[in-house]
Amino acid sequence: MESRVIAELMVHLGRVASGDGLVGGLTPVQWAGLRYFARANRFSRTPSAFASFHGTTRGTASQTIKGLVADGYLKQSRSKTDGRSVKLDLTRKARTLLKDDPLEALVRAAGALPPGVRGSFSAVLQRLLGRVAAEAGKPLFGTCETCVHFEGDGCCQEGMSPYECGFVNEPLTAGELEQLCINFEAGKSGPARIGAA
Repeated sequence: MESRVIAELMVHLGRVASGDGLVGGLTPVQWAGLRYFARANRFSRTPSAFASFHGTTRGTASQTIKGLVADGYLKQSRSKTDGRSVKLDLTRKARTLLKDDPLEALVRAAGALPPGVRGSFSAVLQRLLGRVAAEAGKPLFGTCETCVHFEGDGCCQEGMSPYECGFVNEPLTAGELEQLCINFEAGKSGPARIGAA
């Protein structure tokens, strides 16, 4: 019974934190889209990666994206490496709106926890997410530092990036290390920051 209570509390917390109905003119699904594209790295800002992250069909994800593009929150462009695929980026309008994200109440509540509790709680949630994703056959998004494809130690030769993604053989900037990636594969020890939008 305790396990069910925990699961129900988590679902309820998510619903309360995401806001009811329209907040700032957006639905909870549209807010989830903005949050995703704000945190996703350049390899993961695609419609199919967004669909995978949210465990939805490409058609449903496409409708959400279409609305965000039409409302001026996302801009789409053709990928420079693959002209068939589309890359999505937040607009200035979206970045401004994200300052009023209804999820910030939950961010503040988590921030009010003592540091040791935050770390333990984060580790527990990562473990739960990993197990549920594996059981459902869903990909697990995460960040570079705990990914098996992450290469580099912060040192570099002149003109070279100190980090690289071994999956796509591309250099990484320091700012990209904290972003969500569809190519994530857990494997390195360290502070996991696995994907929740």
